[in-house]
Amino acid sequence: MPQFAFLEGQPFWIIYFTLLFVISLRAPATYWLGRGLGAGVTRSRIGKRIGPRLTRAEDLINRYGAPVITLSFLTVGMQSAVNLAAGVVRMRFPKYMAAMFVGGLMWAGLWGLVIAGAVGAWLTLFLNSPWTAAAVVAVAGALVAAMAVRSRRRAARRAAEAGEDGHGSAGETVEAGSETAAA
Repeated sequence: MPQFAFLEGQPFWIIYFTLLFVISLRAPATYWLGRGLGAGVTRSRIGKRIGPRLTRAEDLINRYGAPVITLSFLTVGMQSAVNLAAGVVRMRFPKYMAAMFVGGLMWAGLWGLVIAGAVGAWLTLFLNSPWTAAAVVAVAGALVAAMAVRSRRRAARRAAEAGEDGHGSAGETVEAGSETAAA
């Protein structure tokens, strides 16, 4: 963790509160960026056209969005998107901050203990045996790729089964033999 190298060797509570401070600045900044983008969208032609749907999305986020915000901090790669989306749909800021703070508490603990430990273990492995560390990354990448392929195949199989049941994607009946093969 080069960006947090100054925390090496520090007690856990210093690491935890430093990470909590970082997330308490980063997440609301992303929210406010989304808020600005959302203001632009609502004033655009597209925003005026889909206005009722935007209002409904805003109502749903304000009603059910807090748990989504909190749980997004347990994911990798979703935090920023969820925080940005909360700003775009203008989730009420006090509600957002409460959800963000609870999620930030979990994120700081998770990053401080589990993730930093895993990164530290991998760095130690890399320093001792770069080839083994590279193999670990390759195996992890292969597992992720295999899971993605498996997920796509399942989705394709479900779509094919839905087509065999006589329902098209828009709920229309599909007649047997009506499909033409592309030459």
